[in-house]
Amino acid sequence: METTYLAVGILICLGIYTVISTKNLIKMVIGISIVESALILLLIFVGYRPQGTVPILDHGYDLVVDPVPQALALTAIVIGASTTALMLALVVKLYKRYDTLDVSKIRKLRG
Repeated sequence: METTYLAVGILICLGIYTVISTKNLIKMVIGISIVESALILLLIFVGYRPQGTVPILDHGYDLVVDPVPQALALTAIVIGASTTALMLALVVKLYKRYDTLDVSKIRKLRG
């Protein structure tokens, strides 16, 4: 169980490092998507219970899986897809206007 949280932590750090270290806008969008995916994995791992059953009254309440993290993960997937689409649309607009994806060159051309 601890290795799953370690994997999530590594993915979050990898995504943040990608966003901070690169100047390419597409790579920044990929880094943000990695962080979003890691957070979805975290939600799934939080809701997981070994030998857990469906939360129905017939089974009792001893070892049931909490459905709230699963619902939040589905919501996060939809929100992540739409934010990624919005970021990519902005990247396309910036590329059409400035003819580059480098952030430092866009700042020089703009300023």
